[in-house]
Amino acid sequence: MRPIVELRNVSKSFGSVLALRDLNFDVLPGEVHCLLGDNGAGKSTLIKVLAGVHAVSTGEYRVDGVPVAMNSPRAALDFGIATVYQDLAMVPLLSITRNFFLGRELMAGRGLLARFDIARANQIVIGELAGIGIDIRDPSQTVGTLSGGERQCLAIARAVYFGARVLILDEPTSALGVHQASIVLKYVSQARERGLGVLFISHNIHHAFAVADRFTLLNRGTSLGTYKRGEIEREQVLHVMAGGESMERIEEELERNSHRSRNSE
Repeated sequence: MRPIVELRNVSKSFGSVLALRDLNFDVLPGEVHCLLGDNGAGKSTLIKVLAGVHAVSTGEYRVDGVPVAMNSPRAALDFGIATVYQDLAMVPLLSITRNFFLGRELMAGRGLLARFDIARANQIVIGELAGIGIDIRDPSQTVGTLSGGERQCLAIARAVYFGARVLILDEPTSALGVHQASIVLKYVSQARERGLGVLFISHNIHHAFAVADRFTLLNRGTSLGTYKRGEIEREQVLHVMAGGESMERIEEELERNSHRSRNSE
């Protein structure tokens, strides 16, 4: 199966700092590809490269197997690559409908008589959210009244409605309760069933293993490998994310220091 998006031997540097090194990564249609790594692993840089915020320094960015110059977020959206960041880019004091169509207003009439078609927009929002199990009685209510999980699903539903083929989800279950996180994970599974490719970035191993088909482990801008479900255990992932051998060496050193301290007493 051909990937929707693919990075081949991609590196990204900021001056003398190499944030990504010879990275190979792809997202297939109808899969959830989970990106895992500790803080400073390069996850944010990878997201921004895929989203068109940062152009690659070296290597190829491919869409449907064709090399492209991804040099802006608008270009990424034109290719169907949508990113839902942690802050969601929503306006809490605007209505659900206004946020759903923010920047892509549904207009009725022409010229000076053009206006936002609120009635039709409300119907679309109600239908889209009902399709993912969120019952919105009044789409004119402000986004600030929604739960964290509902806001995440609204952002994802908006991206899907406007033609996303690849969803990049940056820590979508961060700071959510169990019930709210389950709503988001359920919709991620629904997006996969629709044939979308989903890049799921998370620190939560349990959430990752609940939905992911493949896992890529990132450490200091370098891939530690990509594994299909069943090829790697949770304990192995936790071992890598917790520092792996580096942590073991630290623990051994602390134990030796503690032993010397006891002997000197």
